[in-house]
Amino acid sequence: MFKNKKTAIILVALVIIIVAVAGIWMLTGNKDKDAASTSDTSGGAKVSEQGGTKSLEQTFYIYDTVVNIKVFGDHAEQKNMDDIQAMLERMDIEFSRTKENGEIYAVNQAAGKEAVTVSDETLDIVKLSIKYAEEMDGLFDPTIGPLVDLWDIGNDGKQVPPQANIEHAKSLTNYKDIIVDEAAKTVMLAKEGMVLDMGGIGKGYAADRIADYLKEQGLDSAMINLGGSSIIALGNKPNGSQWNIGLQDPDKTRGTQLGTIKISNEVIDASGVYERYFTQDNIRYHHILDPRTGFPSQNGLKSITIMSPNATDADALSTGVFLMGLEEGMAYLEALPEDVEAFFITDDNKIYATSGIRERLQLTDPTYSFAE
Repeated sequence: MFKNKKTAIILVALVIIIVAVAGIWMLTGNKDKDAASTSDTSGGAKVSEQGGTKSLEQTFYIYDTVVNIKVFGDHAEQKNMDDIQAMLERMDIEFSRTKENGEIYAVNQAAGKEAVTVSDETLDIVKLSIKYAEEMDGLFDPTIGPLVDLWDIGNDGKQVPPQANIEHAKSLTNYKDIIVDEAAKTVMLAKEGMVLDMGGIGKGYAADRIADYLKEQGLDSAMINLGGSSIIALGNKPNGSQWNIGLQDPDKTRGTQLGTIKISNEVIDASGVYERYFTQDNIRYHHILDPRTGFPSQNGLKSITIMSPNATDADALSTGVFLMGLEEGMAYLEALPEDVEAFFITDDNKIYATSGIRERLQLTDPTYSFAE
């Protein structure tokens, strides 16, 4: 039926991802029981009338994940979904380090040789990534690409690389070697072999741009879900109630939950060891790489979930704070001037939450409990 096994595996994986995201979407409480009618528009969005309010919902496969957008409002239309799809496709190419027509790809190809002129959007995300790196003392580092490529976790990487190779990749990982010329709108990497990787903030940045667009269109009730790891709840549900979000269980397949939390005008962003990993000598090597050691972090954390008004902030923090570990990460978040909350899950299934979030978490799985 298929030309080769690889094709079959890819198609099966896509089906699994789509089913999983559908499960997450049900957890968010967006499937209202009072839907009066449902239909598909010619452009691909599902149109419903829920409690007297029109809604549009559409799913895209982009950013190597399933993106689900649901917008409420009587003047929501297919053009809104088409515009969002165009935005996502543009950013997916611009920020990709593997797509040959992308701007980040061009910067990487010219590493150590010359500066590359980029769009305002790419210049913005690179500048933001440098800001986060400075604020987190390099634990978030957008030049992590050489280590990501070396370990290749989630693709073909299934064993620990030689230490000499790790040391070489580490020598090419330093955000201070990114040269930005705002006046000329150029980006350059100082050393040949360096690799910019926007994977640490790309989804969050895209989610924020979608939210900005919807607000500009007068649409202030929406759920923006980028693969379950970056979720924006825009406003409230049409009936005025908050969105009910299912929280990922780090020990189970995506779509299962350990509890719920109600949010409005807020972002949830999660990172954990459950996403991409391999096991060698009874040690789990996951995709969250520490630029200080060149290895995946082994600090006793299973996952961290960040809640913030801004998805780009949350995306970057979920990586950098994870690498800080529990005590340092908790102190860092509590000291931030922004309204950022989080909860950490440790290897012994204990939950440690910042002061402003603990009472909001409703645990439903007895496997997990709050630390005393």
